[in-house]
Amino acid sequence: MKTLNIIFGLALLFAITNANANAVEGLISVKSPLSAKATMDKFENLAKQKGLNIFARIDHAAGAKKVDKQLRPTEVLIFGNPKGGTPLMQCAQTIGIDLPLKALVWEDAQSQVWLSYNDPTYIAERHNAVNCPAAKKIGKVLAALADKTVGP
Repeated sequence: MKTLNIIFGLALLFAITNANANAVEGLISVKSPLSAKATMDKFENLAKQKGLNIFARIDHAAGAKKVDKQLRPTEVLIFGNPKGGTPLMQCAQTIGIDLPLKALVWEDAQSQVWLSYNDPTYIAERHNAVNCPAAKKIGKVLAALADKTVGP
């Protein structure tokens, strides 16, 4: 019985490790039931409704096509607001290198669409501002935007 428990434990550990093998540290990714374009359109519209400034929308797949390369749908939205970014930079001014915020919508090899964004708490930790309250606030806003984007 002890051997069986050890085997089960190792199998569980392997499954957990394997499930997170594609995870990128500091990046939050959520599955979208929509197409890549529809996901980014919805995210952009929701961000605008929240009062966020849209600085740029970059279509990496279109860029790849210009140099005769193939790339699955991959778009980045650069957005932000001084109301959120300034308090982050007051915690650690070097956070400015990671601002404005970005959202990535991409399609994987199995045609699953994902919405990804940098975790503001991770950004704060990266800049030695572990207890920055603005990071938690912005994280909640981004999580709500992501949930609304991929939700019904």
